[in-house]
Parts: sequence; C-alpha cells; structure tokens
Amino acid sequence: MTPEILFYILIAIIIVKFLFDTFLDTLNAKHFNDAIPEELNDIYDDEEYKKSQAYKKVNYKFSSLTSAFSLVITLLFFIFDGFAYVDGIARSITDNTILITLIFFGIILFGSDILSLPFSYYNTFVIEEKFGFNKSTLKTFVLDKIKGWLMMIIIGGGILALLTWFYQLTTTNFWLYAWGLIAVFTIFMNLFYSKLIVPIFNKQTSLEDGELKTAIDNFGKKVGFNLDNIFVIDGSKRSTKANAYFSGFGSQKRVTLYDTLINDLETDEIVAVLAHEIGHYTKKHIIYNLILSLILTGFTLYILSLFIGNQLLSQALGVEITSFHIGLIAFGILYSPISEITGFLMNIISRKFEYEADDYAKTNFNAEALISSLKKLSKNSLSNLTPSNMYVKFHYSHPTLLERILNLKK
Repeated sequence: MTPEILFYILIAIIIVKFLFDTFLDTLNAKHFNDAIPEELNDIYDDEEYKKSQAYKKVNYKFSSLTSAFSLVITLLFFIFDGFAYVDGIARSITDNTILITLIFFGIILFGSDILSLPFSYYNTFVIEEKFGFNKSTLKTFVLDKIKGWLMMIIIGGGILALLTWFYQLTTTNFWLYAWGLIAVFTIFMNLFYSKLIVPIFNKQTSLEDGELKTAIDNFGKKVGFNLDNIFVIDGSKRSTKANAYFSGFGSQKRVTLYDTLINDLETDEIVAVLAHEIGHYTKKHIIYNLILSLILTGFTLYILSLFIGNQLLSQALGVEITSFHIGLIAFGILYSPISEITGFLMNIISRKFEYEADDYAKTNFNAEALISSLKKLSKNSLSNLTPSNMYVKFHYSHPTLLERILNLKK
C-alpha cells in the first residue's frame, strides 16, 4: 500500500463516519413529531410540549452545523498538510522527542478548542439561555475553560509524556507499560475523582440533617448499605438540569446529588433515584464497567503497538519522519470504525445495567416514586420522548424513558 492510498482511506473513514452520524441524527429528527405514548402523556402540557419540540429542533440544527464545520476544518487540515506543518513547528522548537509530541498535540488540541469556542459560547449563552437552562456567567464560563486547559496540560500532558517515553524505551512492547499506566490512572480517578477533580469546578457539601437525610439513612439501613458519604453539589451554578451519580468503591464510595435534583424532586423521589444508584453499586456495575474499560484499553493499545512504528502512517499525513505522535493520529482514525462497534456493544451492556438498577429500586424501594422522578427529570430537561430506535442503539447508554417505565410497571 502506498501513502497516497492510505491517505484516501483515512479521508474516506472520516467522511463515512460523518455521513453515518448525520444519517442517525436525521433519522432521529424525523421522530420529533411522533405521537407521545400513552404512558408519557402526563409529562408535558401543550405549551411545554411545544417548547420541548422547539428545543430538540434547535439543538438538531446546531449539532448539524457544528458537525459540518468540524468536517470541513478536518478535511482542509488533511488536504493542506496541516499535520506536517504543526510537526515542523514542534521540531523547530526542540529536538527532544517527548517535547515534540507534547508541543504537537498541544497546538492541535488548543487550536481545536479555540475554533470550537464560539460554538460552545453560543450553545451556553444563546440556546441554553433561551430555553431557561443556563445559569452560568461569563466569568464561570471563562474560568471553566482555563481550568480545563490547565487540567489538560498537567494530567493529559503528563500521561502523554509517559506514553511517549514508554514507546522510546520499549517500542512494540510499550503497550504493556501504557496499559499499566492507564489502568492505575483509571482506578485512581474512579476512587478519588470526586475528592480531587470535582472541587476544582464545583462546591460540594455534606447533606444536612433533615427529612431527606433521615429518609436516606432509613433506606440504607433497610438494605444494609452504608451511606455515610452523601454530598450535594452546586449544579445550579451552571444549569437548571439535575443529576445524581455514584463514584468510587470500597471505603471511597460516595453519592453526589445535584442541588437542582433536591429542589425539583420530592423526598421519596430522591430516595428512589438514590436506590437506583445503589443498585448499580450492589450489582457491581461500577466494577464490571471498570474491567470492561480496561480490557478494551488493553486491546486498543495492543493493536496500536502493531501499527505505530509503521512509516506509512506518518507518510500518509505528509510527514517523512516516522514519529509516535503522527502515528497516533493516523491510527486513531483507522481505529474509529472498531471504536464505533465497541461503543455500540458497551451501550447494550450499559442499558442492561440500567434495567437492573431500576429493578433493584423497584424491589427495594418504590417503583412509582422512581417513575415519578424520571418523568419530572425528563420534563425539566425537555427530553426527547420519541427517539429513533436506531439512534438509541448507537447513542443511548440508558433505555428510553418509555422503556424504563414499562419495565418498572411489569
């Protein structure tokens, strides 16, 4: 195979992926005006339903625009040898391989983020503002962006430097060391993400004594689950949308409730949501997801090790010097079809886990309270109640609201 043929293969993969995603989005949009199922008729009144329809259509058009813009920029970067240009800049600054890799990806990622900044601003301060979701200020938006860049430089840069170093030392066997590094980092972040990363962006406080804490404690005692670490996060600082999540395991497990969730739901509804999250922990979904993620990571790194040193990858992107960072870009594109398949399979497993967590909440607490909470959360976020089945299969990590309610009513 020649570099030219590989170049066109890379271009073809990018375009086919764009067309497939566009097809799924268009298919999903065609279902926006479907009749709402009887089980969901009580979620929206006429005015709220019109608002939800408008929200879906605006987001669909905006997503189509951003995707098309991203495709055009990517193709132009390929056609005009953008990777070779950035590689040249990095090599003009230093001869150190690790620093070249860091500078190269720093320019690519920072440039990409700058180009997407107007879209991010418009989404937050125009679309989300128009529909009553945005609570973020310009100061918060800017600080979040700066903090995100710093995190990318410190954590992302550190990991990338180590991966490049491993490759220099071991070449084809570097995937084993890389896998070990990523495994340790993933487990560490699972344990301490809420303690170390979340406070950089949000304020967390322990749930105060009162009716809700008493109800949660009583449920914890009923199912024999220790619920000492319950925190409330100031989600309302950025959005009116609500959420709750479980993080960590063992002695580091904790439950985090958004303040918007506490404001939107009744006590029994919040306990039902919490019962669902505890279901995930009790059924060991967190551990299973962690193991599956690490297996997939190991598989990906092994495949990467077979191709990363191939000069053809670099030449296809217009770079004559075989290098880790250029090979990584080319491999990432070549691997994307496999990534789509693994993502599809992981969504199937994830939806199965969601059913199991719902069943746990139904058995150990109250199905009606969970149904009521799901309806309120869907209403308050103007969720799509009639998504395309195919879109769900590829993009939903949770079953649809209708599917969850029918399951809970069994």
